[in-house]
Amino acid sequence: MPSFHNGPVEMAYLDEGAGDPIILVHGFASSKNVNWVYPTWVSELRKNGRRVIALDNRGHGESAKLYEPAQYSIPTMAGDVLALMDHLAIPQADIMGYSMGGRMAAWLGLNEPQRLRSAILGGIGVGGLIEGTGPGEVVAKALEASSLDDVTDPVGRTFRAFADQTRSDRRALAACLRGTRDLMTREEAARIEVPVLIAVGSTDDVAGSASALGAIIPGSEVLDIPGRDHMRAVGDKVYKSGVLDFLSRRGRGDVA
Repeated sequence: MPSFHNGPVEMAYLDEGAGDPIILVHGFASSKNVNWVYPTWVSELRKNGRRVIALDNRGHGESAKLYEPAQYSIPTMAGDVLALMDHLAIPQADIMGYSMGGRMAAWLGLNEPQRLRSAILGGIGVGGLIEGTGPGEVVAKALEASSLDDVTDPVGRTFRAFADQTRSDRRALAACLRGTRDLMTREEAARIEVPVLIAVGSTDDVAGSASALGAIIPGSEVLDIPGRDHMRAVGDKVYKSGVLDFLSRRGRGDVA
C-alpha cells in the first residue's frame, strides 16, 4: 500500500483508475477500505471513468496513530488531504467526505476552494457541521472502556462496537474525537461557493438535517437516502447513483 507524509505523519492511501480525480475521505472510526472499498465505491467510480484516490486518515486504518487531541484538528486533517494532492501533483479534484470526512471537505470548500471542483458531504448535516450534535465525549469514554459490556450509552455502544469490528486503535480514536470538536459557523458555511452535494440518510440521527444545511450553503443540492441511518447509508445505491449523477452534471457544467 503506498503512503505519503504530511510532516512527520505517515499516511496510507490508494490511487486507482484514470480520468478526472476524486478524493474520498472516510468518517470517524472507519478507513478507506471500510468506507469506500468494501461498499464498492472505488470500483463504481472507476467504472464511471474516474481516477479514485482514498486515504486512511491519521489515527485510522494503516496510517500513523497519534494520541494527542491537538494533532487531530479539522484544519490539520484537511491539510493531510492537501498534502496528498500535492504528493500526487493534483491541483484540483472533486472531494467526497463522509461524516468527519464531510466536515473536512466542507472546511476545504471554505478555505481552499481553488483546490476543489466540488464537495460531496455525505453523512453530515447541519447538526454535525454547525450545531455539534455528532459523537462527543460519551463516545470517547466508550472507546476507552475496558469492554463493550461496560458501555451503557446507546450512541457510545454503536461507535464502540464499530471500532471493535474494524479493529481500530481505540486510544487514537478517542484522541481524534476530542481533537475534532471544531465546528463551522452558519456564516462560514454560507460562504462556501464550490458546488456542493449534501447526502444524508433519512433516519440518520447523527448527521442532523441535510435540508437545513442545504438552506445555508448557497446553491447546494440535497440528496435524501431513504430509510438509512448513519452507518447504513454509506453503501446505499441511492447515494451512489445520486453522486454519480451530480458528478456527471458537474462535468458537463450543469452544476453551478
